[in-house]
Amino acid sequence: MGALLLAAEMTIVDLEFYLVFLGASAFLVGMLGLAGLPLPYWLQWIVFAFLSIASLVFFRRRFYSHLHPPADAVIAEGVDGAEATATVEIAPGSSGAATLRGATWTARNVGSVPIPAGASCRVERANGLVLELRLDQNGGV
Repeated sequence: MGALLLAAEMTIVDLEFYLVFLGASAFLVGMLGLAGLPLPYWLQWIVFAFLSIASLVFFRRRFYSHLHPPADAVIAEGVDGAEATATVEIAPGSSGAATLRGATWTARNVGSVPIPAGASCRVERANGLVLELRLDQNGGV
C-alpha cells in the first residue's frame, strides 16, 4: 500500500506531498513486520497514524517548498534584463502580449514609446505574472 501511495503522488497527481508521507508511513509499518516485529493490526494502525501525522506536521512543508518553490521566485529568477518579443503592438502604459523563452506572457509597456509587434524589447522586471517591458532607443536589443 505504501508503494502505491508513493507512486500515485509521483506520477498521477500532485497533492502537495500528502500521499508521499502517508505512503512512507505505511512502508515503515510494513518494514516493522518484515524486521520480525509482529504487531497486532490495531497497533499497526496506531503506529501508522502517529508516523503519518508526525511526518506531515514536521517534514511535508519543508520537502514541498524545497522541490516546488513559489511561482514568484521562479518567475523573478533570471528574467530581469532578458530579451522578449512583443506579439502585438503595445502602447506606452498599456498591456499586451510578449514571448519570452518560448512562453507567452502578459506584458506592460513601461517606456515612453510604443513597442511594435515583433519588436525585441528588454524586460525591466517581472511584476507577478506580468513582464514590464521597455523598447530600447535604437529600436531593439
